[in-house]
Amino acid sequence: MFAAALRTKVVSRTFTSRAVDGFTGAVGNTPLIHLKKWSEKTGCNIVGKAEFQNPGGSVKDRAALGVVRDAEERGLLRPGGTVVEGTAGNTGIGLAHVCRAKGYRCVIFMPNTQSQEKIDLLRMLGAEVFPVPAVAYENPANYNHQARDFAAKLANAVWTDQFDNTANAKAHYLSTGPEIWEQTNGELDAFICATGTGGTLAGTGKYLKEKSKGKTQVWLADPPGSVLHSYIESGGKLKDRSGGSITEGIGQGRITHNLGTFVKELDGSLTIPDEKSVAMVYDLLDTEGIYIGASSALNVVAAVELAKLLGPGKTIATILCDGAYRYQSRLFSKAWLKAKGLEDAIPEHLKKYAVLN
Repeated sequence: MFAAALRTKVVSRTFTSRAVDGFTGAVGNTPLIHLKKWSEKTGCNIVGKAEFQNPGGSVKDRAALGVVRDAEERGLLRPGGTVVEGTAGNTGIGLAHVCRAKGYRCVIFMPNTQSQEKIDLLRMLGAEVFPVPAVAYENPANYNHQARDFAAKLANAVWTDQFDNTANAKAHYLSTGPEIWEQTNGELDAFICATGTGGTLAGTGKYLKEKSKGKTQVWLADPPGSVLHSYIESGGKLKDRSGGSITEGIGQGRITHNLGTFVKELDGSLTIPDEKSVAMVYDLLDTEGIYIGASSALNVVAAVELAKLLGPGKTIATILCDGAYRYQSRLFSKAWLKAKGLEDAIPEHLKKYAVLN
């Protein structure tokens, strides 16, 4: 009975009764989408927070707005100032939008391994983009350190430091968590998502834990090449990072300050192979009509796996981080999928969607 009522509630979107205040006023209040096929298969109510419906197209709009507002409130950023960040893509896109809306200069350092769609979009939005070689965080040439050093040389400039600036997690504590709680009528058994900076998982998770008085479980989902799953499974031992994943913007080799605010409260973690994430990209397009990226698909796979662990009758929420538009030259390219050894991960009846050569 509850599941049917909830399905009706989460797919209907409410809007404010008047115009919002520009781009920044449109961030948040995204719908929660009931994922019918996988809910039926697991006997659970699996829902995804449609963060691709933020005005900048991703969950990172929340963090971008949060860190800029924090810098303004602390007097670190004044009119005409410069915002600098090291980002794998979506935070930079969110910051570029926010900076255009607020009149700031935006400078982005990013690994040169990111999709061309993201780089092009950043430049279209007026950001200055510096793609640099992808090296470990410990290396002084890491894109985050280059962003920090660039900002330090300028007056009226701020390095927003998305990984370790806990204003990131605070933005989700103040918005994403409350929205999910309200949209599920406070009947939420678990929340799970992957993490890069740790902001979404920590901020949302902290709110849900507090509001439910500990009843809502919060789990971390991890891609290959990340050390977070092993860290949680081992009780806090960090190992050297090895391997990699085709997902972008998630996975980590350390405990960021954002994640550090919540990591001890996590109930568990799951590791999700790329093959399952890619297959889910195609499955959700075919069965739900939802066009999402690989990190979003990983989150859905993780929610399904968690549903199987917790058993029928549970409500489990996750994050649909962004759409596939920023990755389509890869995820829907036959040649790219074959080069990555992922061509056979897609069921035969879904290969019709791989229309790019």
